[in-house]
Amino acid sequence: MTAASPRRLLRAGQSGHCRRCGNRIDVYQRTDQRPIGLHPAELTAADVPERCRWHLSSGIAHPHGDGSAWCRIPHAVLCPDRTPTTRTGPHIEEVRRQLAVRTRRLIDAGAFTPSPPTACAPPTGSDCPTLPVVQLLLGHYLADAPIEDIRCVAQTRHRNRCPHAVLAPNTPQGKWTLLPASPQRGQLALPAGLMAVYDLSRLPYAEQLRWRTQRCPAHAAAPGAADLALAGWQVFDPLLHAAHIHTRLPHSPASRHGEA
Repeated sequence: MTAASPRRLLRAGQSGHCRRCGNRIDVYQRTDQRPIGLHPAELTAADVPERCRWHLSSGIAHPHGDGSAWCRIPHAVLCPDRTPTTRTGPHIEEVRRQLAVRTRRLIDAGAFTPSPPTACAPPTGSDCPTLPVVQLLLGHYLADAPIEDIRCVAQTRHRNRCPHAVLAPNTPQGKWTLLPASPQRGQLALPAGLMAVYDLSRLPYAEQLRWRTQRCPAHAAAPGAADLALAGWQVFDPLLHAAHIHTRLPHSPASRHGEA
């Protein structure tokens, strides 16, 4: 696989930093194509609860051990800014303490400012979704930023991430609408109700694919450009993402764009 391949990033993972504690994480795609942040170092599998063991195969993260004496662990289990939800042993707690010390040093040095927890969980019923639900390619997805702030993931010629937004003024636009918050197959049913969705389903297939791959029009026309970040979409689950279900249409710049 060449260094300029658009798939290179997905197979190699992406290093980043936790917005809540500032510590390094390695982001990989799971088998369901959703990203997961893993602690960058392997840990002894015997010290990690079985439900927290992950391993990498061909650049894809799998939620179990691979039979070896080592495994990866989700950063969320170790993040010092999160309340532990899984009982762990002394070795895992020691790693959490080390990360907490490093977070304090970063804050004291002015190198890191924690993001408020509310940034990831806007109150239900607000008419301005921080993380909007988007309908495209016959599915519902949860975005990782407001519609206007969803940024192109492609790499520029200077090896920086493209600064342009996916929402472009001279392209077909989606439309905010109210749609049923339908459960997926195999999920528990939700009470009947409508939720605000940014509907792209009436756009041409090429435009929907551009949004799904999270590229600006210029980089959508240049498929040879590599990705410098993972697309931020998550398959929307009305039970897991209930905090992002909004019952009123937003009053935002994207809501004023005309329908395709």
